[in-house]
Amino acid sequence: MEQESTDRTDEKTEQPAVKPASEVTEQVKDPLAELLGQAQNAYTAYMQAQREVAKGYKQREEVLEKAYQEAQQEANNACNLAIEKALRSREKANQQAEETHNKAREKANEVYQLVLRQARDTRNEAINQAWKARKENRAQDWEIFQGTRG
Repeated sequence: MEQESTDRTDEKTEQPAVKPASEVTEQVKDPLAELLGQAQNAYTAYMQAQREVAKGYKQREEVLEKAYQEAQQEANNACNLAIEKALRSREKANQQAEETHNKAREKANEVYQLVLRQARDTRNEAINQAWKARKENRAQDWEIFQGTRG
């Protein structure tokens, strides 16, 4: 048997056979090419990671924007509810104040009417007493004038 190395010879010419360059490069592993391949793979992985990080940032920004909008909407809703409650409270207070004012006005009117009746009654009583006194005095004066009283 013949050796299978570079000692091989061509059977026709009995000269050592020369391998083509492509076979030689395939058989010989180039450490630089291997490192370049690893570097390219690492760079590709790095670029993919960069895209994933950018995608993650974008997703996070969308989540944060959504959370902000939800918080803003909740704040708006709470504010609107507080305003509505304040308006209802104000309306109720105004209504109560108006009712109290109307009651006070009615009470003042009742007191006025009572005082007015009392004043008229007092005036009428005074007029009646004065008329009665006048009548009595006139009668006495007439009696004195006629000499019937004595």
